Amino acid sequence: MKTKKQNSKKVSEKKLKLVKELKNLFNKNTVLIASIKGIPASQFQEISKKLRGKAIIKVPKKNLIFKAIDETGNEKNKELKEKIDADFAILFSDLEVYELGAELIRNKTPSKAKAGQIAPTDIEIPAGPTDLVPGPAISELGALGIQIQIQGGKIEIKEPKIITKQGTKISGKASDLMAKLGIKPFSTGFVPVAGLDTKNGEIFLEINIDTESTIENLKTAYSKALPFAVSIGYANKDTIKFLLLKASTHEKALSKITNTSSDKTEGENN
Repeated sequence: MKTKKQNSKKVSEKKLKLVKELKNLFNKNTVLIASIKGIPASQFQEISKKLRGKAIIKVPKKNLIFKAIDETGNEKNKELKEKIDADFAILFSDLEVYELGAELIRNKTPSKAKAGQIAPTDIEIPAGPTDLVPGPAISELGALGIQIQIQGGKIEIKEPKIITKQGTKISGKASDLMAKLGIKPFSTGFVPVAGLDTKNGEIFLEINIDTESTIENLKTAYSKALPFAVSIGYANKDTIKFLLLKASTHEKALSKITNTSSDKTEGENN
């Protein structure tokens, strides 16, 4: 029969082994703290599978990761402690901080709205046919100011309607209707909170990844850079067709001027 002292010793050895493992993992290129609040266990497992080979995911107790951070002796590592709260995971990877963060964003999945949640954007019920049949749904839609008509025994929404403004609480009626219509205004997944580039010692205490805005900014920059590059005659695969067209236009203009001058000279000689 094992005594309490023996059991305690085994638990301590297990904790010491985990602390040592976590400490060694700080040798990876990137250490990333991510919030896993509200993520169902099934989705956590799914995301973990998708990140296999890209990152090592650990969900240790706070006191153990703090001890591992302290044992590294690196002051930069210690700065991460202020970002470690309840419901967190710590990821170790050879990817760069923002590259790993983008992987987490890509692996987020749509989720249903719950009453009392704050709307991330204006939530609109679009116009068009639905699978709802006439009955209680008619009064539910009417209560939210949604205009409808019946087509082929199904409810059709005549005009789009915003049922919850951005930044306001979602009502029970609104969340019930969204569930029936299959509208999922939220996304669930790992949320990057803070990261550390262990090679350069650079720490990121705020991580904001907005791929859509970044793409739009790049498009705007490209639309401004292209005409400027053409105007100064800078040749590359994007500008060459415009430079050739510009050269052709100039050639035609010069040719016209040359021909006009020749005709005038001939007339004077005659």
